[in-house]
Amino acid sequence: MDDINVKQLTLAVRTIAEEKNLPEETVMAVIEQAIAAAWRRDNGERDQEVRSELNVNDGTANVFVGREVVEEVGSDAVEISLEEAQKVKADAVVGDIIEEKHEVTSFGRVAAQTAKQVVLQRLREAEREVVLGEYEDKIGTVVTGTVQRVEPRVIRVELGKATGIIPQSEQIQGEFYSIGSRIKVFIKDIERDNRGPQLILSRGNEAFVEYLFRQEVPEMETGAVEIKAIAREAGRRTKLAVSSTVPGVDPVGTFVGGHGTRVQAVMNEIGDQEKVDIITFDENNEQFIRNALSPAEVAKVDIDEAAKRARVYVNEDQQSIAIGRGGQNVRLASRLTGYELDIETATAEKPAASAPKKNIEDSLFGAIEESTDK
Repeated sequence: MDDINVKQLTLAVRTIAEEKNLPEETVMAVIEQAIAAAWRRDNGERDQEVRSELNVNDGTANVFVGREVVEEVGSDAVEISLEEAQKVKADAVVGDIIEEKHEVTSFGRVAAQTAKQVVLQRLREAEREVVLGEYEDKIGTVVTGTVQRVEPRVIRVELGKATGIIPQSEQIQGEFYSIGSRIKVFIKDIERDNRGPQLILSRGNEAFVEYLFRQEVPEMETGAVEIKAIAREAGRRTKLAVSSTVPGVDPVGTFVGGHGTRVQAVMNEIGDQEKVDIITFDENNEQFIRNALSPAEVAKVDIDEAAKRARVYVNEDQQSIAIGRGGQNVRLASRLTGYELDIETATAEKPAASAPKKNIEDSLFGAIEESTDK
C-alpha cells in the first residue's frame, strides 16, 4: 500500500460497514478522521485543526483547516490575522474560526500508514461500542460468562460477543477463578475511557447477592417480602435486612427457606466461606440496631440522631460477638443501619444489682459452715 487513493476509500465504506456490522455513517466518520490525520501528516502541523469531508458520489475528499482570527498572529498554522481573514470572509471578527479548503486525491506512503492505523483503531472502538450498546440495557442484571484470562488485577470474562472485566475490588475475596469455568457475573457498568469502552462486572457487590435472592425467593416478585438494606464484605460476610408487607409472613423465614434451602442456594453461588446473616428490618431505629448486631445480645442503645451515631451497651460476654472478628460485625451493622455504632460494655451498672445476690450467697455459705461446725 504505497499510497492511498481516496476513490478506493470511498468504495470501501460500504464494504466495511457490511463486514463489521456498523452503520455507514460511523465508517464514514472514521475514514474522514483518517483522511484528516493523513493530510496533517503530509502537509500540516501537529496542532492544526483539521477536518475532512468525504463525497461518496464522486469519490473526492476535501480537507478543511481551521484557523482562529486573532489581532496578533503567534503561529501561522493555527492563527490568522483579522486583515487576512476578512479577505476570505468579509464580516470576520476576532475569535472566529476561518476554514480553508484543500482538495485531496491521494497521500504519500507514510501518511497512508497513518490513515490505515487510524481506521483500524477507530473501527475496533466503534465495533466495541456497538457490542457494548447491546449490554447497555443489561446493566443491573446477572449473566453467565466464561473465564477467559486471569490477570493479577482483573479477571477477563467472555459473555458471548463481548468481553468484560471483574476488577479486584469487585471480586469475592479468596475465590479461585479457573480459565474456561462458567461463572455468574453482575453487569455493573460500562466505563468509557481513552482505551475505549469497557464492561465492568462484579461478583462482590451487594446487588449481586440481591439478584441471587430474587431468583430464589418468588415472594420478592409479588412484593410480599423485600430487602430493605444490604451490607457486604464479599467472601466474608453479608448482612441482609428484610421485611414483610403481608401480616403473618415471617420475612426471615421466607428468605432462609425450608431447611435453609434458599439461603444455601445463594451460598453455593458466592461460596460457603461467606456467612449470610438475615435479620428483620424495623422502623424503630433502636430495634433495628439491636437486630443488626445479631447474633450479639444488646443491653441498651443510646441514639444521637443529629450525629447519626449510637452507643450500644452489651454485657461483657457479648462484646466480642457484637464487634466480630476484626470488627466485622459492628462494621456491617453500621453500614446496614446507617448509624456509626460504638460498642461499650454494660458492666458499670451491674455491681449495685449483683451486690445483694453476693450477700445472700455469703450468708448461705455462712449458714452451711455454721451448721457443719456444730
